[in-house]
Formats: sequence, structure tokens, C-alpha cells
Amino acid sequence: MGDTIDRNVPTQAGTASDWAVVAGGHGRSLGLKTDGSLWAWGQNDSGQLGLGDYTDRTAPTRVGVATDWVAVARGADQSLGLKSDGSLWAWGNNQYGQLGLGDYTNRDTPTQVGAARNWAAVACGHGHTLALKTDGSLWAWGWNNCGQLGLGDAANRSSPTRVGTEHDWVAIVGGHAHSLALKRDGSLWAWGYNVDGQLGLGETFDGNVPARVGTGNDWVAVSAGGYHTLAVKKDGSLWAWGWNRYGQLGLGDTDDRDVPTRVTGWAP
Repeated sequence: MGDTIDRNVPTQAGTASDWAVVAGGHGRSLGLKTDGSLWAWGQNDSGQLGLGDYTDRTAPTRVGVATDWVAVARGADQSLGLKSDGSLWAWGNNQYGQLGLGDYTNRDTPTQVGAARNWAAVACGHGHTLALKTDGSLWAWGWNNCGQLGLGDAANRSSPTRVGTEHDWVAIVGGHAHSLALKRDGSLWAWGYNVDGQLGLGETFDGNVPARVGTGNDWVAVSAGGYHTLAVKKDGSLWAWGWNRYGQLGLGDTDDRDVPTRVTGWAP
């Protein structure tokens, strides 16, 4: 918008009409245009805009000159992006190793994560990162205090580390400190922080390895908030679970849920 004034109605950012993908939250926004260029704006105290400095921006600012970006993801203060050649890039805060660069040093410009060119998807939690490779394998790194990396322990990782041995993962999401993923067979899996029931497992103990959510094989999409989870089934029905203090589950009350609960106001 070019200013720091709050808005309470949708307001167009600039006049461009060629935006293709956006990712926002935690004080900043990232966007891809149809020409494959990457743009960023908002808070930049950790270099999370990727612009080579630590100055906030109040309007979309182009990140480098590349035109081969195809996906972006953002955590609390880390940013990651995929290029069309399958390479993965990271920048911003790296306190927990969430950039996957083998160290704990912040970056203020996009830096390639290893040399692999077979990355297919990336998602971020508050301080951890999840990614899929083209072979369907699942990888995780960064903050792991609640087992959100799914590696069977609570140790942080500063480099991509494989989760299990399966090759059938198709989608990933990260909450504040919990993670979820879909498999090719339509099953849903969750791990990490679970005090509010956000894993959907019928209890509130943290889990440090992927655990199956129910027995259904009809999940098609999942999204994680900070401490709650939403998912959609093949029939178009919407389900929610986890923290519900503000009614964010859409269930007509403010009671937490520890199992997937159908949002009845949703019309498939």
C-alpha cells in the first residue's frame, strides 16, 4: 500500500493484475507474478524479505532479477522458495536452523539449500520447515522442541533430514509447532505440539513421529493455523480441530476439539 495504515476492508495493493501466488503473515508478505518474478514487503528485521538489507518495505519490492520462481512459503521469520529447476532457496531468520543451510546464521538474500534439484513442495511452521521431493519423500529441519520435525526426538536440525522411509507423501503444512501431511492414499498424518488437540488424535500429548488421524482415506486438503487445523474431505465437507478460544474452528462455540469435527455450516 506504500504506508503503515491499517485497513478494515479489502484494498488493492498497487495496480498490478499479474499476481499468481501470495503468502502472508507474521508481519510480511511474499508474492509471485505470472512472469516468475518474486516480490516481498513488510517486516525485514531478520532479512526475511530477501532484499540484501534489514529495512522494512511498505510496498511490493522485487527480490533479485530471477524469473523462475514457482512457489513460496513463509514461517515466523524465515522465507523459502522453489525455482522451476527444482532447486530450493531460503532466507531470513535461522536461529533454529530453519533455513536448512547447515548453520544458524541469518541470510538476507535467497541462498540455495544444498545442491539438490528434485524438490517439489515446501511449507513452514513458526521455526521449522517441511519439504517434499519429487520421489514423494518427506524432509524436515529447524526447531524441534515439540517433535514437530517428526524425527522421533526433540533435537533441532540445521540441514534437511528425512522423515521415515515412505515415498507416498503428497502435501505438507506447518502450524506454530505442529505439522501435518497427506499421503497418496488420502490418509492424514500429524505430529508435534498437541496441547490444544491440534493433531486430531483424540488426546493432547505431543507426538514426535507422524501419527495417523483417524482411519479415513478421503482427505484431500489440509491447512494449519498456529494452534488449530482445518481439512477438507473428498466429498467437500470441512473439518476442524484444536484451539478454539476465538471460535476459529467455526463450530458455533469456543470449546477446543481433539478430533476432527465437521463444520456444519459448510455446504459441500
